[in-house]
Amino acid sequence: MISLKSPREIEILRHANVIVAEILQELKQKTAAGVKTSDLDELAEELTYKKNARPAFKGYTMGGRVFPRSLCTSVNEEIVHGIPSSRTLRTGDIVGLDFGVIYEGYYGDAAITVGVGKVSEEAERLMRVTEQALYRGIDQLHEGKRLGDLSSAIQTTVENAGFSVVRVFVGHGIGKKLHEEPPVPNYGEPDRGIRLREGMVLAIEPMVTEGGHEVELKEDGWTAVTKDRRLAAHFEHSVAITKDGPYILSLL
Repeated sequence: MISLKSPREIEILRHANVIVAEILQELKQKTAAGVKTSDLDELAEELTYKKNARPAFKGYTMGGRVFPRSLCTSVNEEIVHGIPSSRTLRTGDIVGLDFGVIYEGYYGDAAITVGVGKVSEEAERLMRVTEQALYRGIDQLHEGKRLGDLSSAIQTTVENAGFSVVRVFVGHGIGKKLHEEPPVPNYGEPDRGIRLREGMVLAIEPMVTEGGHEVELKEDGWTAVTKDRRLAAHFEHSVAITKDGPYILSLL
């Protein structure tokens, strides 16, 4: 069942997502060669509590597995759900930073991909196209349109650039739970799927690969990597549908 949010709920969700966005900006500034991904995780958690929120991902359970950290750090061929560790970032890496908080019982969720120092032109293009695809999808979030309009806009943007959309993982509704109905695929056909309605809040998150869309899971049971081990990028915003169109809650 899809939960439609009241204006008051949307404002609480806005506050939660601003916290996420502010912390992601801090993390972006700290992402550099020689930094451990666990350092970024510790900073994210510290900042969260300072802002009177709680980390959303730490302790999250899926399929009997418990996520052990507050931040997801996915490096190079890692697509999503990378677990922070003693791994040290190197110049030329790209790293997806996916973060969420709980504030007054509501969830915020957003993601960015950041280059470490100077990265290759293709890595820059991959990140740029992934972020463009996110905004092309968001542009479709008007009452009366269909979910497939969003999905198609993302897929078309990505594939026209010669990249692939990951299909195993999708976006989602968000509110009092991190993952609510409906699932939000990053591929599909226009004028298909559910009608979009005022009060829906969706986490839109294209995950895009340099090569094929096939995915493998690492032994840790969480980290998803590209099967061909080529680069992947991930951007995400939480967005409310209002009578005036999309309201990007996680945009500073």
